Amino acid sequence: MLNLVLFGAPGSGKGTQSAKLIDEYGLYHISTGEVLRDHISRGTELGKIADSYISKGNLIPDALMIQILDEVLDKEASDKKGVVFDGFPRTIPQAEALKELLRKRNTDLHAVIGLEVPEDELMERMIRRGQETGRADDNPETIKSRLNVYHNQTLPLKEYYTNEGKYLPINGLGVVDDIFNDIAAGLEKATGAKRREH
Repeated sequence: MLNLVLFGAPGSGKGTQSAKLIDEYGLYHISTGEVLRDHISRGTELGKIADSYISKGNLIPDALMIQILDEVLDKEASDKKGVVFDGFPRTIPQAEALKELLRKRNTDLHAVIGLEVPEDELMERMIRRGQETGRADDNPETIKSRLNVYHNQTLPLKEYYTNEGKYLPINGLGVVDDIFNDIAAGLEKATGAKRREH
């Protein structure tokens, strides 16, 4: 098993790099953003509750997020070689809850990949993404609010996982494949995980 967290501010390239991780290591991808958007678009009870927070740029309550993840791990990820969590955990209580979710399944978190990108670059990327995809939450006002939430609530996780010896800092600027090669090299060193033979 290889369980990873992909960590970084909105716009740092998590979606792009997680696709490469899934392909290279045979992992199941859990993007909390996608899971939540799916619930919202289907109009489920969880989706309605989640939407009331997300539409204001706030994080949804931990208990709700854990409930959703528990369900996804049971239904989707049980037969995979591991999981890459994208957009979770975002707070230290969520990190503790994730530890418990994995422990319950007799496994652990192996590494936290931190994509580090300067803030002005993040703003630029997300505004561009908003123009290209029409994602309603990619406008300057919401982006600023999301980056503030990220810095206030999520940054302490970097320290938390550094203290656990699991944080792997990666420069998120540059060519996508070069960034991925840095991730793969870091993972092999930290966990012994080998890339697939192509």
